[in-house]
Amino acid sequence: MTTTLQPPGRADGAGEAAPAQPAPEPAGPVLDSAPVLPVGAPPGRDAQFSAFARESSATLLRTAWYLTGDEHLAAELVQDALVRTYVAWPRASRHDPTAYARRVVANARIDHWRRRRRERLVEPGRLPDAACADAAHDVVMRDALVRALATLPGRQRRVVVLRYLVGLTEREVADDLGVAVGTVKTQASRGLARLRAVLGQHDTDVPSTDDERNGR
Repeated sequence: MTTTLQPPGRADGAGEAAPAQPAPEPAGPVLDSAPVLPVGAPPGRDAQFSAFARESSATLLRTAWYLTGDEHLAAELVQDALVRTYVAWPRASRHDPTAYARRVVANARIDHWRRRRRERLVEPGRLPDAACADAAHDVVMRDALVRALATLPGRQRRVVVLRYLVGLTEREVADDLGVAVGTVKTQASRGLARLRAVLGQHDTDVPSTDDERNGR
């Protein structure tokens, strides 16, 4: 049994791959409470933001977890992203607040997490029963994937996570990171090549780039 890293299926292009193995769902709410509303804030803003936070927290936490490899740091990043989105709510809510929060997570300075990535990424208490061999294998493979992602340079890691684990299009990744589509293609290709080299010993599948899938 292998863990396949593939971009979730999309309707905007042919040849898209199957959904990726998801990261663990958050154990509870990421944002304990909304920030204090500024004086004169429009009525209903709290309720709108609370609904958004409930709906988007799981997706944001998965993205942050793949970027950092650390559940606690991922939760901190999401907390910060939600607070910033709340502050910018009048502007963010007019477009796509999830994309706004995701950009905050993806562009956060997370260099310090590299010092922590050598720690165990799966806590003993979270490991499945020895009898659940398939589940245990999935946990090990997912752990291997996060460790492999940790070896990538920052930009490559962000591109690979957003493109193949979050399932964004190349244009969406480019918009999130503020780079050209050509840069996304180059970084994705280099990042996947590195993942293949690292994950080969773990029998973990790595996705193909769009050019590879189209025979180019």
